Amino acid sequence: MAQTTPTTRVCRDCDGFATATITTGLRTIDGARDMIRVNCPSCRGLGHTTPAALVRAGK
Repeated sequence: MAQTTPTTRVCRDCDGFATATITTGLRTIDGARDMIRVNCPSCRGLGHTTPAALVRAGK
């Protein structure tokens, strides 16, 4: 019999792609592009969400 593995819920806002790297258009001293990392505000960069029942229970 096949076993099922529990899956985490993918964030509906970022669809699991929680962090993006964006270029600022500037260059660093050594010539590389200056980049910043931006996290999804809903899942705070995790890529998945916690079910509401667990949040209310404090787990």
